Amino acid sequence: MDDGAKPAIPDGNPFTQVPIEVTISVGRARPLVRELLRLKRDAILPLDRKVDDLVELYVGDRLIARGELTELDGDQAGQLAVRLTEVADLQDGL
Repeated sequence: MDDGAKPAIPDGNPFTQVPIEVTISVGRARPLVRELLRLKRDAILPLDRKVDDLVELYVGDRLIARGELTELDGDQAGQLAVRLTEVADLQDGL
């Protein structure tokens, strides 16, 4: 992890305007196929993480950060968000 200081990105760089998809991973499940085929509405599929564990943020298959799930307030009440606690160094990763 770095100390939070990031190199300045020039405002005129056209790549700063390109949207990118970030995937948030809250956990994984590994059921047997027969268990998966038996799933019905209201079934519970246990994940490999606890509620208070950090979630992971990925761009493609690269881990870029970790954070805590949180809920926004005000006009966006109920909206799920992530508060970053660790951010990868762009050269070294996490």
